[in-house]
Amino acid sequence: MDSISRAGCFIAGEWVSEGEWLERVGPYAGHVVSQARIAGPDDVTTAREYAREQARTVARLTPAARAAVLEEAARMVIARRDEFARLLALELGKPLKDGRGEMTRVADTFAVCAAEARSLGGEVLPVAGWERGAGTTALTYRAPAGVALAITPFNAPANLLAHKLGASFAAGNTTLVKPPPQAPAASAALVGLLLEAGMPPEAVQVLHGDGGLGAALCAAPEVSVISFTGGAATGAAVARAAGPKRLALELGGNAATIVCEDADIDQAARICAATGYSNSGQSCISVQRVYVQRSRFDEFVGTFTTQVRSLVVGDPLDPATDVGSMVDEDAAERVVRWTAEARDRGAVVTTGGTRNGAVAAPTVVAGPPPDATLVREEVFGALVAVLPYDDFDEVLAECNRSRYGLQAGLFSHDIRRIMTAWRELEVGGLVVNGSSNFRLDHVPFGGVKDSGIGRESPRWMLEDFTVVKTLLLRGVSVWGE
Repeated sequence: MDSISRAGCFIAGEWVSEGEWLERVGPYAGHVVSQARIAGPDDVTTAREYAREQARTVARLTPAARAAVLEEAARMVIARRDEFARLLALELGKPLKDGRGEMTRVADTFAVCAAEARSLGGEVLPVAGWERGAGTTALTYRAPAGVALAITPFNAPANLLAHKLGASFAAGNTTLVKPPPQAPAASAALVGLLLEAGMPPEAVQVLHGDGGLGAALCAAPEVSVISFTGGAATGAAVARAAGPKRLALELGGNAATIVCEDADIDQAARICAATGYSNSGQSCISVQRVYVQRSRFDEFVGTFTTQVRSLVVGDPLDPATDVGSMVDEDAAERVVRWTAEARDRGAVVTTGGTRNGAVAAPTVVAGPPPDATLVREEVFGALVAVLPYDDFDEVLAECNRSRYGLQAGLFSHDIRRIMTAWRELEVGGLVVNGSSNFRLDHVPFGGVKDSGIGRESPRWMLEDFTVVKTLLLRGVSVWGE
């Protein structure tokens, strides 16, 4: 049995271990794999006061100094990638290959954050183009927002923490971090790595807890900006608790991928199988709905089912495993329940539909009714629905009926269809000749409708984590008198 990882709170420059601890039982291991020290009301008060006091200290760090820390952290992550992947496997049931992939992305994210820190600047505004501006010079620069709050989810706890904390530090902020209860040790370990890399203790604090802690931190008047990734309902609660603060919300999804008649069916089936069940489908852009042109529907379903059956399911610590466990048994049961509901309404389950504890068998549901729960709601699990379509415009409209709009995929070589889909689909991003489940960490990522507000990736996040400050010089003009 692996030793139990302990994740303390990091408050006011010190790791705090005294107090109440909460145990995390690994969903595949079935035993306690980590413990988190729970933050209480006094901890919140201390953290708030410290963040307010130290915000200016962090803001005075030069962008070059911030970038150097982030670049060192990127190097350290690669050196310790396997260590983190094992921790993610234990806490979340995430296969080692997925955990290694996530940590590679963490390193990339820190490196991109460093580059963005070095690019911070401002503008000389063209004020002399108007008569009242003649004789005046106006300058701007992007200043730190002050105190940021990062609330991270369980499905990619390391990389999404890297995005939020990395971008916030690159901007010159101090950051309060509330990690997911399901991955406290992985989250605390990544903060510890940043501190080893040279991040000043004034720049970050970590508080473990439940939704009540999150609400208290969201309402804290010291917090200037909140970056949250999670479900739509929780996102709405964050917004209510926050009040008039700047918010970046990356919420749920119900991602659709369209396979046109000119697509390479073998390629489309292979990619959808790989990206529909990675991390057991626990991704907001995981392939959930695949719409296939009716003339290729049976061919796709057969090829796709064969690909899905070839996935290796089991121990996340086995390097050969493709699909490990879901985050808990309730999540796995949701896959089973929604599959049974669709089957009862006429759908064909070509594989899966069962679970063993928290391990949901990769499931394919062919031809469910359009109003089935697994079509309309976010399953966030190892389940993909495949539906036929006849008309391209109609399938675009069907995709848009979802209350979510995060990202979509399209397999086609027809440039007119590609441009039409890019224009008409109500999503934040479209992946062509790939599934919905593809992301580059230096490219803007985010959704519309119930999928959130704002865009993630360091360059765009720095806009949320900074404020524009303007300087007006009267009687001094670079434009002449």
